[in-house]
Amino acid sequence: MLPFPYAVESGAGLKTIVFLHGFGGCSEIWRDVALSLATEARILAYDLPGHGHSLECEGMGGAKPAAQAILADLAARRLGRVHLVGHSMGGAIATLMALADPDRVASLTLLAPGGFGSEINAGLLRRYAAATGRREVRASLAAMSGPRSVPPDHVVDALCRMRTQPGQLQALIDMAAAMTRDDRQGVIPRAQLDTLDMPVMVVWGAEDPLLPVEQAEALPSHFHLHHVLDAGHMLVEEAPGLIAEIVRRNTRRRRRRVRPSRDAAAS
Repeated sequence: MLPFPYAVESGAGLKTIVFLHGFGGCSEIWRDVALSLATEARILAYDLPGHGHSLECEGMGGAKPAAQAILADLAARRLGRVHLVGHSMGGAIATLMALADPDRVASLTLLAPGGFGSEINAGLLRRYAAATGRREVRASLAAMSGPRSVPPDHVVDALCRMRTQPGQLQALIDMAAAMTRDDRQGVIPRAQLDTLDMPVMVVWGAEDPLLPVEQAEALPSHFHLHHVLDAGHMLVEEAPGLIAEIVRRNTRRRRRRVRPSRDAAAS
């Protein structure tokens, strides 16, 4: 078993942007977004534990172990503060990373993140997990996207290649079953989200068929929210140019100062 998850590195710059894909994805899905940002930042795009080149690595077993594994890899690379960008399950992992080690996270950009509400289209996620071949993969991506979105060929090709690895398909099926037990997903407590003091941007497709856009309604007041009209759940593939610009802007925002509570100040 590999000690750390696999990551593709590109770009150069004073800041480091870390990309975490959603369930069933891989680092390749960030290609167009990363290209837009590579002239101004160092890019690390991970294959999450249980996916692609990280099929067998530390961090298997859910979002929390994955968050710890990626934090350990960042520490091993001797990186300072990084900007985290996470989609869906990757958004949940990014949030847990920020909660576990807030001093390491300069900003947080969350695209239709998991864990912000218990509702999830479990049947659709399981269908995607079991999809094989270009036709099924493309159809599953289309079902999770907005009504007029067309899955990019390079993403379909990358996901099909990934799923030909021995053990990959069964790993996805098992993960999807664990993630949607009782047709619900785990939830990150709102009280924990309130403690995050780095710039947080949440982006959600108005036509998301997997995670209801209403999950973005009860965010902490200091979170910024951007609705993408006509887009579904697959925001990275549906609007790469917009996502790159949102990430660029969020990495330029300043950390807010959190005032200690009266009880904490008196202690």
